[in-house]
Amino acid sequence: QLVESGGGLVQPGGSLKLSCAASGFIFEEDAVAWFRQAPGKEREWVSCFSSYDGSTYADSVKGRFTISVDNAKDTVYLQMDNLNPEDSAVYYCAAIELSRCGLEADEYDHWGQGTQVTVSS
Repeated sequence: QLVESGGGLVQPGGSLKLSCAASGFIFEEDAVAWFRQAPGKEREWVSCFSSYDGSTYADSVKGRFTISVDNAKDTVYLQMDNLNPEDSAVYYCAAIELSRCGLEADEYDHWGQGTQVTVSS
């Protein structure tokens, strides 16, 4: 089960930290990822963590977003800094029971309900 939290409204240049409680997953064996979907757009891969790949990022967020995992808390985080209006979307946590990251949404078997991030002044 995946449950996201931490979304909200933030001004351009601000920061947010999303959390994904990932009960039932083992981060040494399973890949966990963040996707986002803005209105009228396809779901977009943002970042992924796996034991094989480490931390990977889409070019659009590289240098601004950081994915991390806390094994003790079964939680995945996405620290988002220097946000801009183009980052506004519903952010989803996803997991696949493989040790390598996938870049396509249909590769993932498990999804959270999503959390809204709005970047606006």
